[in-house]
Amino acid sequence: MLSIQDLIRKKRNGGTLSDEDIRLFIQAVAKQHMQESQIGAMLMAIWMKGMVVTETMALTKEMMLSGDVMSWPEEWAGLVVDKHSTGGVGDKVSLVLAPALAACGCKVPMISGRGLCHTGGTLDKLESIPGYNINQPLHKFQSMLEAVGCFIVGQTETLVPADRVLYALRDATSTVDSLPLITGSILSKKGAESLNCLVLDVKFGRSALYKDEASAKELAQSLVNAGNGLGISTGAVLSHMNAPIGRCVGNSVEVIESLETLKGNGPSDLMELVTTLGGVVLQMTGRVSSLSEGSAKIYESLIGGEALAKFQAMMEAQGVTNEDARLLCSAHADYYSVLRKAQHQTELQTDTDGTHTHTHTHTTVSLGIVSLSMDSESLWIVSLSMDSESLYG
Repeated sequence: MLSIQDLIRKKRNGGTLSDEDIRLFIQAVAKQHMQESQIGAMLMAIWMKGMVVTETMALTKEMMLSGDVMSWPEEWAGLVVDKHSTGGVGDKVSLVLAPALAACGCKVPMISGRGLCHTGGTLDKLESIPGYNINQPLHKFQSMLEAVGCFIVGQTETLVPADRVLYALRDATSTVDSLPLITGSILSKKGAESLNCLVLDVKFGRSALYKDEASAKELAQSLVNAGNGLGISTGAVLSHMNAPIGRCVGNSVEVIESLETLKGNGPSDLMELVTTLGGVVLQMTGRVSSLSEGSAKIYESLIGGEALAKFQAMMEAQGVTNEDARLLCSAHADYYSVLRKAQHQTELQTDTDGTHTHTHTHTTVSLGIVSLSMDSESLWIVSLSMDSESLYG
């Protein structure tokens, strides 16, 4: 068996790590048998030399098995689903999509993270709601899904512990944009959720980790390969990230925009992204026969208030008082009676009158869906219409 130093040297020199090599590395990380400097050296070696598909698959699997793996009742077979985004400024999609999917009969055990680099994290946004507790014990997960249909929590101490270490050190060592490390981090957590179906929102553009379409496709393919390799029916949507999603950026204001979207008043780009991703999930689970039918079903859950009711129930299940949850979800909510405003505010004024015609970014779902069946190596790309009426029925 190779030593830790041997493993680092092997990867640094461009060698291919065996399944046993990767098992040794991940176990050493999870059990804290490696110095941080050694982990950092291995991360940089992986960033520089990359990994072949078999290495990435082994990395993902060993990370998943480094801690607890969830199990669900047999009657939930085919219903346990999740979504993950590779990150974008103003990306509050999870806050809307998780309850919308729950309103459509799915079970959504969403384990989210905090921000990396310039992007905000779903957990940071939710923690701006007084009382919302992202740290829920594993034994409560099933009861929350039974009662509500969804939850959004952080990693527990026993869930993919290797990723907790690597996730923090990737940021510190400037190895965030490593394809195999991204794949391993995302899919190990989703694998530990024991999902039936997963949709990935892979961003590209000026405000995304990957700037061009080709890189986004490569990441999407790696994620889809790893997801299907773990037995999860996995698809990916490629979307532009050239500007903030919606109109708000910042924890509290993004919660407000999410609540407005759950009340059917969301900005068009956010509504389109939520209904498209949700439509893909419902189609993949077989609950609808087409993307347009699935998107319409998600849209109806937003307009009809069912998704909002799920969000209120989720807040209460995770520690928000009934009074605060009810107030935030009321039709004419005074949001800042519950949420905090920024202490310091600056108003930007233009020198002359004019009309704003373009933001450097505009979030649209325009490229397509990338999906891979369990027994196929070919990519399935479906073009999406930009006509909102075709998505919402």
